[in-house]
Amino acid sequence: MVHPELLDILCCPETRQPVREAPAALVESVNRAIRDGSLGGPAGGEPAGVLDGGLVREDGKFLYPVRNGIPIMLIEERIAMPPPEGDAAGSAEDVEEDGDSGHHPVETGAGA
Repeated sequence: MVHPELLDILCCPETRQPVREAPAALVESVNRAIRDGSLGGPAGGEPAGVLDGGLVREDGKFLYPVRNGIPIMLIEERIAMPPPEGDAAGSAEDVEEDGDSGHHPVETGAGA
C-alpha cells in the first residue's frame, strides 16, 4: 500500500495524470502474467519480478509497478492495460494498418 500523502502527489511522468491504487485482482493478474512468462520486461527484456502493488493512471491505460513498497514511476517500467470489457477495438485512428489497436495487457515500456 502506498502512503495516502505520497499518492496525492504522484502522477504519470508522461501525461501528469493522477494515479490511483490498482485493485488487488489487477495486480494478481499482472503477477500471473509475469510468472507465466507472458509479460516481458522493459524493451522486451526480462521482467524485474512480481509486484507488491500498482498505480493505475487516471485514464486506465497504464499501470506503474510498486515493488518493495516503492512506486516505480518510470515510463519504461509502465505496463499497458487492456481496454475495458465491451470496449470496441478502438477508433479507426487507433488501429494500425495490420489491424493492431496497440492495446495489449502485457506490454511494457514507452512503446506500449
